[in-house]
Amino acid sequence: MKALLLVDLQNDFFPGGTLPVPEGDQIIPTINALLDMDWDVIVASKDWHPANHKSFASEHEKDVGDIIKLQGVDQILWPDHCVQKSKGAEFYPGWDITLIDKIVFKGTDPLIDSYSAFFDDGHRRSTGLNEFLKEYQITDVYCAGLATDYCVRSTVLDALELGYKTFVVTDGIRGVDLSPNDSQKALDEMNRNGAIMITLHQLLNE
Repeated sequence: MKALLLVDLQNDFFPGGTLPVPEGDQIIPTINALLDMDWDVIVASKDWHPANHKSFASEHEKDVGDIIKLQGVDQILWPDHCVQKSKGAEFYPGWDITLIDKIVFKGTDPLIDSYSAFFDDGHRRSTGLNEFLKEYQITDVYCAGLATDYCVRSTVLDALELGYKTFVVTDGIRGVDLSPNDSQKALDEMNRNGAIMITLHQLLNE
């Protein structure tokens, strides 16, 4: 049983958003092609931050990119983004959101971030995604979305740890690259941990 997992396809991560991922909009044709394929379930995650989320640089009078400790976890400080019920938290246009079977909300606790669609960054609280996938007897997870070096990476590593056969659709992701090669390092880490890198072309020709 196969699930498509679309990570954080939200306005703030696309051109015009508060935390745009370079070339993020270029993945939309791949997302649409993936949606045309046959899946047992389609899940989309959303950053869903309260306005006072402690991952925001504005909460600390510090600069974007500074690192602090949140709940004992290293936290990069970001611009305010994907605030609950804001335009920036809405799904980016250009793909069919009616095909989504489940939306998973993450980053809802103001005191800790949640890059992964499965858990918060301290692995203290589940988003319910694992339970949902188990209910549908999902064994294989295919991941695409934003951003390669943060939310996609964490989601994929958690999926592997939970025992899913996990694929990364490499032309359906883009990275932030705060430091050079962050995205490539994330891809290498995912691969080392057992993720299978696959392109849309390979998927379509399976």
